[in-house]
Amino acid sequence: MENASMPWLTAITLFPLLASLAIPLIPDKEGKTVRWYALYVAIADLALMIYVFWENYSITSSQFQLTETYSWMPQLGLSWSLAVDGLSMPLIFLSGLITTLAILASWKVTNKPKLYYFLVLALYSAQIGVFAAQDILLFFLMWEIELVPVYLLISIWGGKKRLYAATKFILYTALASIFILVAGLALAFYGDNVTFNLAELGMKDYPLALETLAYVGFLIAFGVKLPIFPLHTWLPDAHSQASAPISMILAGVLLKMGGYALIRFNIEMLPHAHIKFAPLLVVLGVINIVYGAWTAFGQTNLKRRLASSSISHMGFILIGIASFTDLGMNGAMLQMVSHGLIAAALFFLSGTAYERTHTLMMDEMGGMATEMPKTFAMFTAGAMASLALPGMSGFVGELSIFLGLATSDVYSNSFKVGILFLTAVGLILTPIYLLSMLREVFYGEANPKLKLDGFNIDAEPREIFITACLLIPIVGIGLYPKLITNTYDAKTIEVAAKIHDAFPVIVQKQESNFSESLISSTWQSSGFIAPKIK
Repeated sequence: MENASMPWLTAITLFPLLASLAIPLIPDKEGKTVRWYALYVAIADLALMIYVFWENYSITSSQFQLTETYSWMPQLGLSWSLAVDGLSMPLIFLSGLITTLAILASWKVTNKPKLYYFLVLALYSAQIGVFAAQDILLFFLMWEIELVPVYLLISIWGGKKRLYAATKFILYTALASIFILVAGLALAFYGDNVTFNLAELGMKDYPLALETLAYVGFLIAFGVKLPIFPLHTWLPDAHSQASAPISMILAGVLLKMGGYALIRFNIEMLPHAHIKFAPLLVVLGVINIVYGAWTAFGQTNLKRRLASSSISHMGFILIGIASFTDLGMNGAMLQMVSHGLIAAALFFLSGTAYERTHTLMMDEMGGMATEMPKTFAMFTAGAMASLALPGMSGFVGELSIFLGLATSDVYSNSFKVGILFLTAVGLILTPIYLLSMLREVFYGEANPKLKLDGFNIDAEPREIFITACLLIPIVGIGLYPKLITNTYDAKTIEVAAKIHDAFPVIVQKQESNFSESLISSTWQSSGFIAPKIK
């Protein structure tokens, strides 16, 4: 691969981190100067993304673009290798938008502001690095670096149980990350050609036993981040204790790392194992949808209810990537972008409500619509998008996944009917728990014990601007999905084709009794139609 004429991706990735190093030198104790500095850095990086992708990225190509490869630590075989394609480019831009808005949402942070904005900018760089890395060791390094700022941001600026939530987050995600390293090294050292480049790893011909073990390792690691049931329990605790801006990043960007990595590693690099495990992903996706929706009913904490909703919505991504159709894969990507925008809006608005009420318990709220009509209107719009109201991005993503699975010629009709029925149950539960949330918080009589705080109780112009920056693309994508789907259509078609190309050789690759016995029960009981090999 040839290097790009200009190191654009390196600049986009490293600029926030390098700029954050100057924060300790800023003479500012109250944080007023630091917050403007961090905001300018974030806006500058976002503007650079827009320029670079507009001028140098081709939406008609499925190949890696803006490729940069530099020898970093040749003794370890580690290279600074970056590139973007249809899977990573939309998510890099999503990271830039949401992180910039999260910095603007952090305007009232007064506790250790220098450390706070330093960590947010460092996290900004790590997010981009995860999506742009084309070296598996560099990917792992960025994945690990991203964990540290999140842990500190929760443990220092979180709620009363912040240490418990932060510790649980770091234990789950750090321990799961070990599987990335082990599986990645196993693939890298297999065969005569030792390589850490993701594209070259995807071209190796692995035995099915190795593919199976690596697939399981990656699935555990990325399943924790997505999260997949039963690896999800850290998420409600982290969300309920994190401040609203950090919840915006956590739900809007970090969860999408799991979905992105599943496509990049489990599907692109290990297509034969994916064929075998796809039915399991569909089943896990349905469990996520129904379990997350059902669990949301039992949450009286506003942010925990939204966190359970995120668990439910992530299930659609699993179904989409396991559908074996262009439409399903396309819907999975759209669901990642859509949920990132919707979740960021809802968690931000939950933070504005908390600033006025000093509580997240819905049974302690009530009747807030009369006092906060602007907040009520924006919260309602976000909830409508989350329940997949037609005309909003959530509807398009979930409908694409539905149709993608329904039109798949790989699964039996009975299996598809059962999965779609259970998924529909989750869709029915979603508006019930979201509308009941609106009713408890905004409708009815005001709680006499609730004392709204602030001279201007309703949303401020800054808060309206942040929400509008999220709601406008939600509606825009809902009305005209090609705004986003054009950026990755070529890539999702290629990924789906690669899976279908793997079908004719899957039988020949069943070399290990261990791998076959491990996956055969799931394959057969799901109604999965085995490929006919003549």
